Amino acid sequence: MKRKLHLAIILSLVLGLCSFTAACGSSGGNGGYSQYHDPDAPPRDTIRAFLNPESVGTEVYSNDLAAIDTTNASEGYVMARYLGDAAKAKVQIKVPSGVTYTYTLFTNEYRTFPLSSGDGSYQINIYENVSDDMYAMVCSHVLDVTLADEFRPFLYPNVYSWYTAESAAVALGISISEQSTNNLDYLCQVYDYVITNIIYDEELAASAPVDYVPDADKTLLTKKGICFDYAALMTTLLRSQGIPTKLEVGYSGKVYHAWISVYLEETGWVDGIIQFDGKSWSLMDPTLAAGNSSKAVAKYIGDGSNYTVKYSY
Repeated sequence: MKRKLHLAIILSLVLGLCSFTAACGSSGGNGGYSQYHDPDAPPRDTIRAFLNPESVGTEVYSNDLAAIDTTNASEGYVMARYLGDAAKAKVQIKVPSGVTYTYTLFTNEYRTFPLSSGDGSYQINIYENVSDDMYAMVCSHVLDVTLADEFRPFLYPNVYSWYTAESAAVALGISISEQSTNNLDYLCQVYDYVITNIIYDEELAASAPVDYVPDADKTLLTKKGICFDYAALMTTLLRSQGIPTKLEVGYSGKVYHAWISVYLEETGWVDGIIQFDGKSWSLMDPTLAAGNSSKAVAKYIGDGSNYTVKYSY
């Protein structure tokens, strides 16, 4: 069955569409960040040179049709490309937990894929389309991974949260960071910016292809997107400023959905995203938060039992 990343209509009916004031600050745009912003404190250390994946070519497994570059596996990613003539190609990565991740390879350029399941054995296969929905394997490799740092997979750009030094999202992150006094303040300002500037795209939700790939810069330009776009934009803004962030896909109730989890030194991993009352975190999803009452959203999300993670990118 073709699955779409979208917000179920039933949730809109249950939760109601009304104004939202985030716990991080006011909903009035890039401005009221209340208790987490200290105007007398020095600004946070803004990152201007972020981690950047590269195909070094030291450890490459390849043939005439495909290549898998595992040189930087310890950094939490591999790179793959398809070199043949088929119209479509796929890469599948079976992670140590047994879950298989499937990605589309659109061009013969290298694409970056996260090793998001930590240390262990990863099976990497590349397939080319031979007819209709039939694919044939053209390259395969088993990779034993020991990460240099458990956070590395969630600090690099990858295929679903891609950015470069020239990206508009990176420039926005720098601008917001320069107005922030610490990581929590920055996180809240990013959260407030996204939920007050991006609207939910009902048309895209109804027509997004199964291999849809979010583009943070396009989301900023159009000011709209589906939940995958919300999550990818926040992931880009946070990772590019050195905050480990998981872009997660799974089920919110019975709806196939996307959200993020964030790591802060003060608290560890904050799963679900993101509401903070000064003492504790409660779960918040940027797509739901953008269009609904915070109390109604918190009631639906509750203790996280309505969220089931299937993939982490």
